[in-house]
Amino acid sequence: MDLTKEAIKYLAEQGITPATRLIKTETGQNFVIDNNGNAQELEPRIYTAQSAIELNTLTGLVEYIKANLERQKDKLILQVINEHEVSLKGLLKIDGSRERLAVTQAIVPRFNFDHFYDTEEMNIALQSKFVINEHQALLLKVIGNIAEKNVSEASDDGVSQAVTIKQGVASKVNVKVPNPVVLAPYRTFLEVKQPESKFIFRMQEGPRAAIFEADGGAWRNEAIRNIRDFLAKELKNELENQRITILA
Repeated sequence: MDLTKEAIKYLAEQGITPATRLIKTETGQNFVIDNNGNAQELEPRIYTAQSAIELNTLTGLVEYIKANLERQKDKLILQVINEHEVSLKGLLKIDGSRERLAVTQAIVPRFNFDHFYDTEEMNIALQSKFVINEHQALLLKVIGNIAEKNVSEASDDGVSQAVTIKQGVASKVNVKVPNPVVLAPYRTFLEVKQPESKFIFRMQEGPRAAIFEADGGAWRNEAIRNIRDFLAKELKNELENQRITILA
């Protein structure tokens, strides 16, 4: 970088002429003094971030904003980009760019919808990657007690399937697997409520099981609203002081 050109450009931007001098104090203040001894304070030069601070929780982002480390006098924009990403940005600059100060991306467990798992894998996934609810418990009961490798096709009407499960010590019984089922996988930040949505549960020989999304992605809108509401609650003072704007 040519420091001389940078210095000349900075002086020109501040309206400093050869007849004036730039004085920097120990406190970081800048003054322009002309030949008559008149001094005028300049606004401090603002440095922009070359890269955003990367976080993984909403709590970390809230703490960063409340710490008030940067852009203390500037208004900030908090944009909920989607169900697993939120970005903190500055206002529009004169060159049309917008500074990105921080970004947080949720860490969520991976689960392949539309993919058939064996019953042991599905059992583990339902317990570790889904919020406990009535239908999650029902599916665990079915796949955890299935007694035969073959899934009955005689009563498969395209919606519900029949499977044989163990009942008691020695008896077996045919049960219908209900559809659709309402489940809440971990799909967004853990600080907010995980949206429930409808899924199609299917089984095939093996036995194997799969879960198919059946709500058209509407859960994403609910997740974004939940994130917005969480941030609005945690940043109530910043919103009331008009220091920050939340976009979702």
